[in-house]
Amino acid sequence: MSLDLHHRAVVADAHNDLLMAVAARPPHRWGSFFRDRWLPQLREGGIDIQVLPVFIDDQYRPEGALRQTLRMIECAHVLAEANAGDVALCTDGADIDEALAERKIALVLALESAPGIDASVELFATLFRLGVRIASIAHWGRTPLADGSREDATGSRLTAPGVRALREMERLGMLFDISHLGASGVSHVLELATRPLIATHSCARALRDHHRNLTDDQLRGVAGTGGVVCVNFVPDFLTDDESKVSVDRVVDHIEHVVSVAGIDHVGLGSDFLREVVADLTPPCCENLDEEDPQFDFPDLAGPADLPRVTGAMLRRGLPEEDVLKILGGNMRRLMSKNMG
Repeated sequence: MSLDLHHRAVVADAHNDLLMAVAARPPHRWGSFFRDRWLPQLREGGIDIQVLPVFIDDQYRPEGALRQTLRMIECAHVLAEANAGDVALCTDGADIDEALAERKIALVLALESAPGIDASVELFATLFRLGVRIASIAHWGRTPLADGSREDATGSRLTAPGVRALREMERLGMLFDISHLGASGVSHVLELATRPLIATHSCARALRDHHRNLTDDQLRGVAGTGGVVCVNFVPDFLTDDESKVSVDRVVDHIEHVVSVAGIDHVGLGSDFLREVVADLTPPCCENLDEEDPQFDFPDLAGPADLPRVTGAMLRRGLPEEDVLKILGGNMRRLMSKNMG
């Protein structure tokens, strides 16, 4: 029953860093590596809409950030063209609807913290032309636009360029992503936003007191804009007790967000870190600590395991209509009405 419902649903994942792993290969392998390594997993997991974050590793910052941003965007275009029978790079709701009708996976480009832009806010328009439709303006630390959540002690709001970035993204039709943004920055965005917001990969702070998670007030704030909060699967954001890492713990966070923000404002943002990190780790250094709570989640290790979340929600007694919204209905609606 759960598998049938899962594959009848439109399933959207708002955050999978797989593009980092693909772009790490030589350009002539981008299409084949995606086809061989990632496409089967996305298909097995029933994923219909996949957001592809453009995340820039520290080794490229600051001087090479824009170059690597452009390289990863080019990688997304190349892998989509090389696998045109299975995926499509989408820039608006019509593109997504067409991809789904043709049984293709709709790929949507996102910027994570946008280090390649720095304070040159006019470059959001350039990257929009290249297909980017979602963006955040901070990661763990400080950027010229805002502070990330690890800098919460500063109590800082958006900088002047950060405010301009929000306004420019709203003008363009690019969804503003608050995941990773510091608490004061989130409050500032909620004061200023005139369009729906998204949290692509965040959990509930009421269940796990971690700076990366959202408070109930923040959850209500995102819902108040008409936006969607997509629950993260990273174990360290779900619980501080390794023994409690489970698919059911993911559903705990989903249910909490539903209870606070409402059923129309919840989605999924997997952030499957372990597999991406493994793909990026050179053969000389394949000693990832399997006990590291940040990565070790054997029951939910990659896209192919997503039906387990559906099964856990149904076992918990969530109505099928609600499960369909959480799996991707809410994200599809948000993208169709507010993207592009």
